[in-house]
Amino acid sequence: MATKELRDVDPYAAVESLRAALTEVGIVFPSLRVDPASPELKLVELGRVRADVANRLADALRRGGRE
Repeated sequence: MATKELRDVDPYAAVESLRAALTEVGIVFPSLRVDPASPELKLVELGRVRADVANRLADALRRGGRE
């Protein structure tokens, strides 16, 4: 269950934090953005990525971001 603290995260800051973390491991999500259709929900839209990018993301997560 989500706590109030987790729901209070600024979605714009979350997008920039995720973008920076992905960049550190050489991954780009071209469509990464705050969902403009539901600002009250503070949703982050990851968008679509090519299969090779999804595979690199899975590898990075398994490594814990370590090269």
